[in-house]
Amino acid sequence: MTKEDNLYSPNTINRIKKMYGFNLSKGLGQNFLIDKNIVDEIIYGSKIDDETLVIEIGPGIGVLTKEAAEIANKVIAIELDSKLIPILKDNLSAYNNVEIINNDVLKTDINKIIADEKIKNDKIGNVRVIGNLPYYITTPIVMMLLEEEIDVDSITVMMQREVAERMSAKPGTKKCGAITYAVNYYSEVINVCKASKHVFYPSPKVDSTVIRMDIKKDNRINLQDEELFFQCIKAGFGQRRKTLLNSLSNLEKFSKEDIRKGLNKLKIDENRRAETLSLEEFASISEYLGTKGFSSIERI
Repeated sequence: MTKEDNLYSPNTINRIKKMYGFNLSKGLGQNFLIDKNIVDEIIYGSKIDDETLVIEIGPGIGVLTKEAAEIANKVIAIELDSKLIPILKDNLSAYNNVEIINNDVLKTDINKIIADEKIKNDKIGNVRVIGNLPYYITTPIVMMLLEEEIDVDSITVMMQREVAERMSAKPGTKKCGAITYAVNYYSEVINVCKASKHVFYPSPKVDSTVIRMDIKKDNRINLQDEELFFQCIKAGFGQRRKTLLNSLSNLEKFSKEDIRKGLNKLKIDENRRAETLSLEEFASISEYLGTKGFSSIERI
């Protein structure tokens, strides 16, 4: 394919399917973008420039890859479906700044890929993740990128609107959940654009939203025990209709009375619900519990 081919065109997609005998996989959540305006909003909203190393997750047939390659210094696209690899190579053959990796992103050492690329290329000034993520695996991918502290400046991803609303909600508001606190701990969330289900081929059953997570480098909450902090959040939202005292009582190795004493000392009403707490309040609870010798190995 040439640079002039429009990979977001339904006619092009159908031609590719016929040419390669390729059938879209519902199991892999393959829904390709067919709206140039949305494609442009994702590329612009991701803040890609000529010093950017782009890590793309799930490139599909290369709709976003092609547009990113026009601007970025280098694009490394990680695709799980081996049947798409020859299609991607043909569709992106006109670009010498694109590398395609056939692997499961959850099993890929992205930090090593980034480090190796920075050694080879001293023109890289920033690293940004982009992707049109399959709905069924959005949260595990996002949390892997955040928890493993992948060396990137931002993560711009398309996801199911309901999930995006949770991730972009402010801690302490009605729409927030455990994922809200995790995402807000690691990043600042910016809403890029909304995407109707009709801008995909084939159309999914729900609408989507694109958000950008700008990674916090220096201004995170200072914690003595990050693991315990996340465990408190998980316990708080495990039974979100319960009061904070009762939900936190599910923490192992810690008595209900000790939790009550801690909340009283911190001047946090034990009858509040988890979704009313700020990040800082959860941090203060975990710091108090940490002084009691409690520790945890489980995260959200």
